[in-house]
Amino acid sequence: MPMVTLVMAAGPGFPQGSPDHRYEMSVTLTPGGQLDVQAWHADPKPWPARRVAPGAPARDGDVLFDPDTESWSIRLFPAPGTATDAPLHAQLRNAGQLRPGEYVTIREPDGTEFSYRVVSVA
Repeated sequence: MPMVTLVMAAGPGFPQGSPDHRYEMSVTLTPGGQLDVQAWHADPKPWPARRVAPGAPARDGDVLFDPDTESWSIRLFPAPGTATDAPLHAQLRNAGQLRPGEYVTIREPDGTEFSYRVVSVA
C-alpha cells in the first residue's frame, strides 16, 4: 500500500504554504491514481494516516469513506491524555488524482480549508 504525503501549499496564515504541515496516508489507489473505494471496503484493516504540524505532537488516525456522501476524510484520534467525546475529522475535498504535483483541499476539523500538494507516492 503506497504512502501518500501531502504538504500544505496555501491557506489562511500560510499564503506560501508550509512544508512543516503535512498529512501522510497509507492508501490503495486505482490505476488512475484515485482513492480506491472497493479496496477500502474490502480491506479488513484501517488505512493509517498521520497529521504533522510544528509545535504539536503528530496526530495518528485513519482514512474513512462515507458512502452516503461519497466523500473521504481522515479521522484524527485524540492525543494521549486528551479528553474528547469523539475523534476529529479532516475532510478531503477535491480528492482527484493523488500523484506528485496534484492538489487536494482539506477542511480541517475547525472548518478552515487549506490546499495541500501531493509531494510523494511511495
